[in-house]
Amino acid sequence: MDNNFEDKREYSESNNTIEPIIKSSKPKNNRKFPLSFIIILIILMIGSSVLGSILTLKFVSQGDSEVKTEVIYNGPTEFKQSGEAMSVTEIVKMVGPAVVGVSTQSIVDRGFFGLQQQEGIGSGFIINEEGHILTNYHVIEGAQVVKIIFYDGVETEAKVINYDEANDMALLKITDPTITVPATVVLGNSDELQVGESVVAIGSPLGKEFLGTTTSGIISALDRDVTIDGKTLKLLQTDTAINPGNSGGPLINSRGEVIGINTAKFGGSTGEASIEGIGFAIPINQAKQKLGELSKPILRIGIKGRVIDENLSRNLNMPQGIYVVEVEEFSNAERAGVRPGDVIVKFDGKDVKTFDDVNEIKSKHQVGDTIKVVVSREGKERTLDMVLNE
Repeated sequence: MDNNFEDKREYSESNNTIEPIIKSSKPKNNRKFPLSFIIILIILMIGSSVLGSILTLKFVSQGDSEVKTEVIYNGPTEFKQSGEAMSVTEIVKMVGPAVVGVSTQSIVDRGFFGLQQQEGIGSGFIINEEGHILTNYHVIEGAQVVKIIFYDGVETEAKVINYDEANDMALLKITDPTITVPATVVLGNSDELQVGESVVAIGSPLGKEFLGTTTSGIISALDRDVTIDGKTLKLLQTDTAINPGNSGGPLINSRGEVIGINTAKFGGSTGEASIEGIGFAIPINQAKQKLGELSKPILRIGIKGRVIDENLSRNLNMPQGIYVVEVEEFSNAERAGVRPGDVIVKFDGKDVKTFDDVNEIKSKHQVGDTIKVVVSREGKERTLDMVLNE
C-alpha cells in the first residue's frame, strides 16, 4: 500500500450515532492560514533574531570579532617538591659560575707511532670555597697535567687529590692560591628524586668552545644497573642531552641543587630504531658518602708491578702477592729498600694479593705514616719500613 494514501479512521459523534469518517493522509496544497497566525509567526522570528544578537554580544568584544575565552591556570606541570621551583634561566645564573671545564694532557703509547701527547676535555663543579672540584675518574685517568677552565674562560692548574676508580669519581683542587672561587654548588638529596622530575645539565659537551652548554629534561628512571668498561654502577637515567665532554658535570634539580654527576651517554641502534635521549648520572648521595675518603691525598708507593695469582704462584713457584717490575726513582718504595723482583706479600701487617688490597689499606692512613712492608726476595721474607707520602 502506498504510504502517501494510507487511510486513517476518526470517529465523530452525531445524532447519538458513531460513524467512521474516512480521511486521506495525502497532503493538500490549498490549505490557508489565518492572518493572525502569520503575524504571530513574524513576531516570533524577529524576537528570536534580536535575542541571538544579544547573546552573541556577550561573547564578542567591542570592535573585535574574536571570541575571548577564560584560561584557568592549575599550576606547574613539572614535578614540584617542597620549596619553590626555579626556571632554567635562574638555575644557570646560580649554578653556572660553579661549573668548570676540566682540561687534561696525557702521554699515550700509539704503538708504531710511539709515545704521543693526548688532550682531553670534561666537566666538573666546585663544591667548596677551598676550590675542591668533583668530576669523573675517567676524565682525569692517566693525566699528567690537569687544568680548570672557569665559565669566563680563565684557566688555572689543578691537582688530583684522590679518586675512586670503581665508582668513577675523582676530587680535584685548584692549586693557585691567588684564585678566587667564583661560586660553589649546593649538593642535594638524590634519594628524594622521583621519575618525571625536571633536571638541567651544564658542561662542555664537545670541547672548550662549548663551555657552559645547558640542556634540560627529566629523570627517566632511578637505580639503573649500567655496565661501563666492565664495571656495573647504579645510576640515574635521564633524557637530558649528555655528550662526552659533559662527563663530570652536574645534573641539577628544579631547586638548583646538584643531584647527580653526569657520567655516560649511550648511542647506537637496535635494529632500525635509534637509541636517543638516554644519559646517565651518578647519584650525588653516592659521592657524598665518598667525600671523606676522596679528600685524603693519594698515598703513593712508587712501583710498577703485576699480580701473582694462584695459577702463576703454582707455575712459577712464587708466593702470591704483588710482583715488583719497576721501582720509581726517589719514591717511597726506593727509600724503603724495595727492589725489582720483590714480591710484596704483606702490607701494614695484612696479607695482600691484589692492588685493591694495597689501596684499601692505604686509604686508612695519613700522610707521613710509617708502615711495615713484607717482601719475598730470593725465597726469603724481609720486613721493610715505608713512609707514606703524596
